Amino acid sequence: MSGDPNDMAETGRVDAREVTAETGDVSPPETALVETHAPAPPEPHPHRDDTTLSEYFESLLVTVILALFATTFILQAFKIPSRSMEGTLLVGDHLLVNKFIFGGRGAWFEKILPYRPLERGDIIVFKYPYQDHTHYVKRVIGLPGDRVKLVDQRVFVNGKPLNEPYVVHDPAAAYDPLNYAFPPIGNQLYSSQVVPEWAREIKKRIQGDEIVVPPGKYFAMGDNRDQSSDSRYWGFVDRDAIMGRPFLIYWSVEASSSDYSPSTFVQRLAGIFETIAHLPSRTRWGRMLHTVH
Repeated sequence: MSGDPNDMAETGRVDAREVTAETGDVSPPETALVETHAPAPPEPHPHRDDTTLSEYFESLLVTVILALFATTFILQAFKIPSRSMEGTLLVGDHLLVNKFIFGGRGAWFEKILPYRPLERGDIIVFKYPYQDHTHYVKRVIGLPGDRVKLVDQRVFVNGKPLNEPYVVHDPAAAYDPLNYAFPPIGNQLYSSQVVPEWAREIKKRIQGDEIVVPPGKYFAMGDNRDQSSDSRYWGFVDRDAIMGRPFLIYWSVEASSSDYSPSTFVQRLAGIFETIAHLPSRTRWGRMLHTVH
């Protein structure tokens, strides 16, 4: 065996290559290894069918709450069943009433919300004082403290004639003394269609030839003076009975007062089907979406 260091080094290198080849390890001695993983499968998206009954119920409940809030505090729909407000409002007009407009009840929130006081000339929707669940639509004529009278079909407030371009008179209407003189003279009140409670109270409110509107009350009349059951016949409107002001005719249909008179369920159902069947021809298209003044 030769002692040449070069031969020994060469022999060592050859042996090392042979060992490496035999073991199959061909990786460089300091090669960095990177661990890799297979990508995870995507998570499935929730399907619409997974919606539970409770979610449907929750959505329905929220809708009902919002609808109740709106009809209680903001808007409500009404229809006109009589001729008392012609020609401002016609029988068959369907109205949206703004309930979020009038102050005057003394609530604390009236100072921070956009309420305003009632004004003479406002059209109002209110609860009739002597019957449950009946709503009337009239125009405010007298405010609390006002002195009101009628002379020959003209209205005077606090001694001055009231400008009323909206008033309509029906020449075919039967004679009624309260259309020409109010407060009544002598026994005229008892010859008219007057609520008995009002016949007893009115005497307390008359001063001279005028009637004085008490605090918290309003004197209201229909624009169709000869066909209107109003404050002349049943008294003042209480502030708490006033629901709001109609501001929009959202639909109008040809109708008569008899269409809204008391009837049986079958008659009402038949009337609904008849209206639907003749809806295009009976709709007053020119009155739809008109504002109310």
